[in-house]
Amino acid sequence: MTRQWNTVGEVMTHAVVAVGRDATFREILDTLQRWKVSAVPVLAGDGRVIGVVSEADLLTTQDREPDRVEAFTAGEMMSEPAVTVHPASPTAEAGRAMARGHLKRLPVVDDEGYLVGIASRGDLLKIHLRDDEDLAGQVKVELLAALSPEQTVAVDVRAEEGRIVLTGTLPEASTLPVLERLVRAVPGVVDVDVRALAPA
Repeated sequence: MTRQWNTVGEVMTHAVVAVGRDATFREILDTLQRWKVSAVPVLAGDGRVIGVVSEADLLTTQDREPDRVEAFTAGEMMSEPAVTVHPASPTAEAGRAMARGHLKRLPVVDDEGYLVGIASRGDLLKIHLRDDEDLAGQVKVELLAALSPEQTVAVDVRAEEGRIVLTGTLPEASTLPVLERLVRAVPGVVDVDVRALAPA
């Protein structure tokens, strides 16, 4: 079966390190270093995400209050409200949220705001690690949804290191730009090469 990787839930990391609002500066720092992450979600007592504490937040606190830095808690240092994403959100949407906020990771929360995973930049880049067979398979599925079965059979799909090559024939030349846009939108496709798809 083709792995699609269209949504955050399909690429996110399920094992998440988080802290409570009462976690101390030292506890948070130890957690970041132990798990080799740059930020952790902060959870309320019921497990809902209420903020995020990052290395930048720790550094800001240290610069602002160097003499009493150890007294600060996650609730005092966290960035809030947390920028979160839903598992059903498209990976492109999560990528845009990261870019807008200059973030390296986003907590993934369900409809009630409970933490279910974490999406990092690396997770979102997984789509580019799909093997060519999977990629070509998904492109065929997308073409089948857009064309009739007879038209789909007339188009050959090959993937070469993320580059999709389309060959064959179509009944109308006007279909070509639509097909190219459709294929480029498939996660993991890096380029599209349309060859000899002149109308039959």
